[in-house]
Amino acid sequence: MKRLQWILVIALLPVAASLQAQANAIEKYFSQYVEDDRFSVVYISSRLINMMKDADIEDFDDEESRVIMEIAKDLKGLRILSTDVTPDKFYKEAKEKINTSEYEVWMTVRDKDGDNVEFLVKENKEKKIEELLMLISGDEFTLLSFVGNIDLDKVSKLADEIEKDK
Repeated sequence: MKRLQWILVIALLPVAASLQAQANAIEKYFSQYVEDDRFSVVYISSRLINMMKDADIEDFDDEESRVIMEIAKDLKGLRILSTDVTPDKFYKEAKEKINTSEYEVWMTVRDKDGDNVEFLVKENKEKKIEELLMLISGDEFTLLSFVGNIDLDKVSKLADEIEKDK
């Protein structure tokens, strides 16, 4: 009987994993277009980010790079999709397929030319940001998703460092 239970557990693991993947609308949307030649794609896995965690922050020459590494150490993944082919169509499709009600609108920018930029954040139970989602439409459609523990103090510090370089 135990053997049968183990066989069932092993057989059902891929099913459980696929159900979890389907629950994440951004991952599902991203995977829909990852092989599409109309899109530029960036995906940084949690494994690569974990390798970066081993880097010594003090080895970097400038403060901006150090701050970027501090932020990266808290991330679990990054996904970017971008296309200049029918950007409005893909923007509308993303808004329909991704349940944005799970997110808090952080900032929206819309200009007279019809360009839209939306920053959305998802908080965890500890009220820390666990995902930053950015949707952009205009001359291009871009979906950007940072997943991990996003420390706003570190992001603010990075913005200060970038401002110093100008």
